[in-house]
Order: sequence, then structure tokens, then C-alpha cells
Amino acid sequence: MRPAAFRNFLLLASSLLFAGLSAVPQSFSPSLRRATGAACRLSRAESERRCRAPGQPPGGALCHGRGRCDCGVCICHVNEPGVYFGPLCECHEWVCETYDGSTCAGHGKCDCGKCKCEEGWFGEACQYPTHCDLTKKKSNQMCKNSQDVICSNAGTCHCGRCKCDNPDGNGLVYGKFCECDDRECIDDETEEICGGTCVCGECSCHDVDPTGDWGDIHGDTCECDERDCRAVYDRYSDDFCSGHGQCNCGRCDCKVGWYGKKCEHPRSCPLSAEESIRKCQGSSNLPCSGRGKCECGKCTCYPPGDRRVYGKTCECDDRRCEDLDGAVCGGHGTCSCGRCVCERGWFGELCQHPRKCNLTEEQSKSLCESADGILCSGKGSCHCGKCICSAEEWYISGELCDCDDRDCDKHDGLVCTGNGICNCGNCECWDGWNGNACEIWLGTEYP
Repeated sequence: MRPAAFRNFLLLASSLLFAGLSAVPQSFSPSLRRATGAACRLSRAESERRCRAPGQPPGGALCHGRGRCDCGVCICHVNEPGVYFGPLCECHEWVCETYDGSTCAGHGKCDCGKCKCEEGWFGEACQYPTHCDLTKKKSNQMCKNSQDVICSNAGTCHCGRCKCDNPDGNGLVYGKFCECDDRECIDDETEEICGGTCVCGECSCHDVDPTGDWGDIHGDTCECDERDCRAVYDRYSDDFCSGHGQCNCGRCDCKVGWYGKKCEHPRSCPLSAEESIRKCQGSSNLPCSGRGKCECGKCTCYPPGDRRVYGKTCECDDRRCEDLDGAVCGGHGTCSCGRCVCERGWFGELCQHPRKCNLTEEQSKSLCESADGILCSGKGSCHCGKCICSAEEWYISGELCDCDDRDCDKHDGLVCTGNGICNCGNCECWDGWNGNACEIWLGTEYP
């Protein structure tokens, strides 16, 4: 048997067939939505009831907290292939135990992450027969590895199949002949498994960085992270150490004429590194507002060629005036240094709210109520059928003020790395950016 991470890797091809799918409850009727993008015919309360586990009270977690509810149907979060599934996202890790490359050893069915063995078979992967017809000699012969050692001296032979010794129940010893021992990956000092993924007793650093971005992670225990050599602006090139040094196991060795943690400061500059950074900070906590390169007290704004980012300390970012559809100030204002100046009759951060409303107060409130009848989730006010979330809690957002933008990923100390909009806990990246925190530049050229 193999640990879950390795099993998932081996079965990746098959799991991708299911990764984007979410199981649909039997009670679901395709007619609840007349067409893609059409309004849901269920009330919000009924939709949420169908997405809630039986016995859960109103307000309880929808889809077991593992997905979103769309018109009474759970759409499970797919962070990696096949992790969550089921009508209510109740199943975890659908890839069951394997033996000799076969799920449930070919003697059982995978049911919500566990093998259900056929009659006459048992074990986590249904790999052991209840009755054995083999002689002991034949059984032992089948359990020998390539060095003629029974179960690699790390297990016992049971009817021609190795049962690996895992007294702690941690599954670190596995394989057809118990040839894999992930205890070899445990650091002697920290007693933790290597920073990457342990594959049959050897550390693989390949998937340490979930973004797949920047450089290499290496070392016996994946302790060397060359991303630590990247300056903020290095993401726009293939450079390390600001282009003025060499990265050695996460530390910069600077070329002659340069110094600093990331070789960002020229020795020819009359300013000290601290003075240079202070001049580049202005009123921001980060040099060049986290949007540019500071060199001898002067900022060069990034991304290269994007005129929407400007200012002495790159403090102006007109991308902040755009909504998720790219409309500037909702078409009802102009952008000035990253802030919307609204036309008469409109207000809001993106000029999205009309001052005059054609709805009655009752109609307006009905559109702002959540399933439990609370107006704007108790975290905002209702105006013309739309919630205006409390400005005192900057992180509250969403149509019903039911989202927490603190859940959005950060990079370089900035939410969505300053290259996207936090939308209900998830980063929506601007054109030219990718990654969970919009930290990966795609090399887009700007006019």
C-alpha cells in the first residue's frame, strides 16, 4: 500500500476525470434553472436546506463546508483531484487504497474513500484472502523482493502478500514487498517528514510550491528555497537577487558593487540601504507600495509598461477602480490615483450605487435579507436592494456582506499581491496575473 499523497499521484490520470465534477443529489431537478445563468427557482432558504446535511439547523455549514451551494446543488471545492465529492461533499479522498497498482486490489469497490471488500477478502486494500490455498514455501516465494528477502525484512508474508510492519499505524512502511520506508525522510532534529513529499523513502521537492512559480526547491529535506532570493520585482523576469547576485540555498551572494539581503542596493549610491528604502516607502509600509523596484531612493513601477500603476512611490494603482468585469468606476465616474470620483447621482467605492431608488423600502429589504432573515448578515446597510458593507470592517464583502476577505491569499504582504481583487475569500486576478494570490506574472505586454 502507498501513502495517500503517492496514491493520488499514481492515480492522477483517472482522478482528473472526476476532479471537476460534483455529485448531484437525487432530489435535484434540472428544471430548477431554466438555462445557464438564469435565476434559481428555489428560494434561498430552500436552496440552502438542500445543501445542508440532514439534522443540521438553519445557519449550519453548507456542503459540509467543502463547497458552495448553487440552487440546491453542492459544487465541491476541487483543490486537488478528487479530494471532496458526494451529493453534499461529504466524501473525502475518493481514491481508495491500492495494492500492486489496483484499487482495492481488484477485490472490492471504492466507496467514499474506503474499500468495501468482496466476500473472501479483507484488508485496507482488500489484498488478503480469508482462506489461503498456498503452501508456506510458495507463499514465501511470492513475498520475496528482488534481493530474495521476504517482505524486505519490514513485514510478514500472508498468503503470498506482504503485510508491512506499521506498529504506530502511520503507514510509513508500504509497497508490494514493503520496500518503501518513509521513515527515511524524517528529519533527525525536527522529527518531521521532509518539507516536500516523501516518495518511497526519498524526499521529492517537486510539489512543495503549490503555485509552480519561481525557481527550484531542493536539499535533502527540501530546506533550500530559492524563492527566498527573489525580490518583489524579480517576478517580472527570470532574475534572482535583483539580477545582481547568485542564489545559494535561499541566500544571495552579491556581485561586486551591490549589497543587501537581495542585492538590491548599489554601493555607488550615496544613500544607505535604510535611507533608500525610507525614500521609496513614502506613506506605505512597503518600498514602492509593493508595486515597483526601489533603487537608490527612486521607484520604478511595475508591471513594466502598465500605465495604470504610477506615482513617486508607485502609490497610484488605477486597477483598483476596475470591477471584476473590467469596468472603470462602474461607468459612472473617473479614476484618480486608484480612487473613483463618482458622477452626480452615484456613490460607492466603485460608483456602483444610485442615489435615487425606484424600489419601495419593503422591496429593497427583501433583496438584502439572507436565508435567516437578517439584513446584510448584520454587517452592513441596505440601499436600493443592495448591501453596503460596514467600512469599519474592511474585510467584510459579498452581495449580502457574508464574505470575509481575510481568507484571500497574501503574497509579499499584500492581499492578492496587489494584482487582483479579493472576491468572497478568493483572489480574482487582473489580466496578466495568475496564482492563488495573483503572484504569478504571465509576461503580458502592456500598450
